[in-house]
Amino acid sequence: MPEVRPLDGIKVVDLSRILAGPYCTQYLGEMGADVVKVEPPGHGDDTRLWGPPFVGEGDDAVYFLAANRNKRGIVLDLKSERGREAVRRLLADADVLVENFRPGTLEKWGLSYAELSALNPRLIHVSITGFGQTGPYRDRPGYDLVAQAMGGVMGLTGEPDGAPAKVGLPVADLNAGTWAIIAVLMALQARHTTGRGQYLDVSLLDAQLAWHVYAAGAHFYDAPRPRRMGSAHPSIVPYQAYHVSDGWLIVAIGSEKLWRALCRVLELDIAEGPKFATNAARAANRDELNARLGEVLVTRTVEDWMKTFDAASIPAAPINDIDDVYADPWAAERDQVVRLPHPTVGTYLGNGFPIKASDTQPRPTSAPPTLGQHTAEVLAELGYSAAEIAEF
Repeated sequence: MPEVRPLDGIKVVDLSRILAGPYCTQYLGEMGADVVKVEPPGHGDDTRLWGPPFVGEGDDAVYFLAANRNKRGIVLDLKSERGREAVRRLLADADVLVENFRPGTLEKWGLSYAELSALNPRLIHVSITGFGQTGPYRDRPGYDLVAQAMGGVMGLTGEPDGAPAKVGLPVADLNAGTWAIIAVLMALQARHTTGRGQYLDVSLLDAQLAWHVYAAGAHFYDAPRPRRMGSAHPSIVPYQAYHVSDGWLIVAIGSEKLWRALCRVLELDIAEGPKFATNAARAANRDELNARLGEVLVTRTVEDWMKTFDAASIPAAPINDIDDVYADPWAAERDQVVRLPHPTVGTYLGNGFPIKASDTQPRPTSAPPTLGQHTAEVLAELGYSAAEIAEF
């Protein structure tokens, strides 16, 4: 039986830069789409320069390599009519366009959704911006840090008496990119019924609000306002990081059964006491409880505690750095390391697709392109002659 991937036969034109858009299109490519990434002349996508670290003879930044595999790369100058005409040819039979230009930019170039939809009514146009196409902030530049700040994430991240902190990864970009993938899949499914594409407005700030969940619930129902709590949880106790003899680990006790099991392995006779018998009581006496737990946990190592907790089926984990994560045999067992040949890097390495499918498994097919690597190939497919391609 031939290999089948879920987006085989889908053509995606990627006009996006930085992270949210490229992250989206990288995984659309992994799902089988033919993704053509269009970069401007000069240095291309800004993230090619976002280093150190740089790798390989081409001196591409690791940042660029991390979000641009599974694509064919071409260079076009969208500020020129020749470049815009080539994009129109690309989009004439494309299924999806992903872009993250400031609102109004594509309209200025004659590439608005109305114009492109007239050219190709089945086109699905995904626009990713900082603040969306409407509202008072639509014209502001949007970056991950801006969205984390305005979207409430930094207001909830950090130690109680410390400064606000951003999450250690660019979660606003990655979250918006994930919602953009969902938007594409949603619109492809709708097109089966309507026969038409549609315009999809995805913003970093909107995507951050989708993360609020119980924090938004506290706001809507006039509960105490969420605040920075370090690694602790506002509603579940104990559920945080603890210092042990050689580092840190987390303990996550989400039920009364687990609470009693934790007390048994820690040899603490406090499971049924009035201060700690229920989660609500533990939350009310959080500081006293954490002091009691800390006195015991600090006496042994991470490795020792993990053996004990695993044996008792208590949710716990070491606090790994990135090197620890990929050194764990689990990463290889779950195909979480991708290796692909690359013309200047040698062997491209990346993290794997997070879903395992029984029949239509997404898989990586090609390393990130060098700047303009496929320009001649793609332009020839669009009907340009060798002489015209040379002019480009």
